[in-house]
Amino acid sequence: MEGKFSLRASVTSGLVLEDVRVPASHMLEGVHGLKGPLSCLNQARYGIAWGAVGAAIACFRAATDYAKERIQFGRPIASFQLVQAKLAEMISEIVKAQLLVMQLGRLKDQKKVTPVQVSLAKRNNVKIALEIARTAREVLGANGIADEYPVFRHMANLESVYTYEGTHDIHTLILGREVTGMSAFT
Repeated sequence: MEGKFSLRASVTSGLVLEDVRVPASHMLEGVHGLKGPLSCLNQARYGIAWGAVGAAIACFRAATDYAKERIQFGRPIASFQLVQAKLAEMISEIVKAQLLVMQLGRLKDQKKVTPVQVSLAKRNNVKIALEIARTAREVLGANGIADEYPVFRHMANLESVYTYEGTHDIHTLILGREVTGMSAFT
């Protein structure tokens, strides 16, 4: 796709299949319906949950380094209460996201992970990473949109990640179904 503002390093394209016949010899064994093909999404979503943490850390580091170096009113902006509050909130969310995916990885290793747990991690970690990118952009001020810093690139990419491999809303409905026992999918 030409003219993308996000995921520019990723080859993206459309794919249309019409009147495609798959011979029985190429079908997935023991799989009925979409459950089989969609099962690969769990691995992708698991990776996304980790990747979002990496993007959040990069944004946090950029904001922290910038805040320590940027002098305003004769002192680094990192010494101001509101900037420190933003940095404290960012690192708190990063640590929680790390703990979530670390536990998810442990469950995966034990073959006890469920698709709902993977949805929760993807939903949570992408959301907090996007919030951290936005907050980091605030800390950097006008420099937050400059390509000298990674923040805006991560923010644009996270906007895309928010909607691929299952949108935030779809993961919300997956969790809602698990919590209530009632499907809102119609």
